[in-house]
Amino acid sequence: MNRKESEHTISPTPLANLLRPVSLEEVVGQQHLIGPGKALQVAITSGRHFSFILWGPPGVGKTTIARIYAKAVHGTLHELSAVSAGKDDVRKVIEAARNSLEPTILFLDEIHRFNKAQQDFLLPYVETGVLILVGATTENPSFEVIPALLSRCKVFVLHPLSEEEMAAIIERTGFLVDAETKTWLTSLTNGDARQLIGLLEQTQALYGTITKEHVMQAGQVRMRYDKNGEEHYNTISAFIKSMRASNADAALYYLARMLEAGEDPLFIARRMVIFASEDIGLAQPTALVVANAVFQAVQQVGIPEASINLAHGVAYLAACKKDRQAYNALQAAKKEVERTGNLPIPLALRNAPTKLMKGLGYGAGYEMYTESDLLPEEIQGKQFLI
Repeated sequence: MNRKESEHTISPTPLANLLRPVSLEEVVGQQHLIGPGKALQVAITSGRHFSFILWGPPGVGKTTIARIYAKAVHGTLHELSAVSAGKDDVRKVIEAARNSLEPTILFLDEIHRFNKAQQDFLLPYVETGVLILVGATTENPSFEVIPALLSRCKVFVLHPLSEEEMAAIIERTGFLVDAETKTWLTSLTNGDARQLIGLLEQTQALYGTITKEHVMQAGQVRMRYDKNGEEHYNTISAFIKSMRASNADAALYYLARMLEAGEDPLFIARRMVIFASEDIGLAQPTALVVANAVFQAVQQVGIPEASINLAHGVAYLAACKKDRQAYNALQAAKKEVERTGNLPIPLALRNAPTKLMKGLGYGAGYEMYTESDLLPEEIQGKQFLI
């Protein structure tokens, strides 16, 4: 596709759709999944029927891979968005599946937006193979997809496209972009190919040439960080480490950066609640009370005023003495559990709701206030809270 600088119009079909790959060989990125011999590549090329979830940030190929898979297994593809679809829409797909001789693939975009009842409705049809479910999500499916449904799906994690891969996408568009603008664009769009192509197409249509200034004007963009990208994790890391170092000024600076970038204030507040127990802990137990109060205030007040509550909490947490004893003790106890497995609970500590269990010694010898060792016999004497 040749796109000269003189072209100023946008096709009725978005360029991102025109350039969408139709085979694995055309896909840019995700080689850890679709490269030769990799799990998803083998599954697709062999035409294996199975349900799976694609988890990754926007614009990295989730829809593309779903369509390629449906074609590979010679299935009928039904695409729904969980943002707008409901049980009735799924019911129609199920009826079509029952009347079809071909495998029916339901591609459910933003699957995390389906509530528990909607996911429960899907479950028996996925379990019995009436539907092959391909879900796509930008959220961690461990938290957003019910366990029963998740256990019946393989999860594949997609990554943001690298700078080299984004540069390859720019080349594929055929637009003329100088090296400096190309580097800036790959940083700006955070591995999101769809956003990148859209900015290029819009800029070319409006200005006829693509420069950094033209892109900023056409897209009304400003430098920001992607909430699912590396800069997101770098900033929250700097924020936490600044509070850990009792440096309130630095912590407030990184708080301001996140708020200006449009970060979810509840995400910040949650991390503060965790920090209050992990890093302050026993040194000042009221830190958890304050952090929880900040979280509730953010819920009730909302941005922009809730930023004041966040700042208040950050300054307080940064000033607190730090103590990781409780956190370290938990980690040590987890390692012991991993090492020794399910050791028998001492009889004195067991629940004894029946006469039979009491006769077997359950609960025998237990005293409410005791200094005896309550750990399983094999690890008695162990200390975790040091």
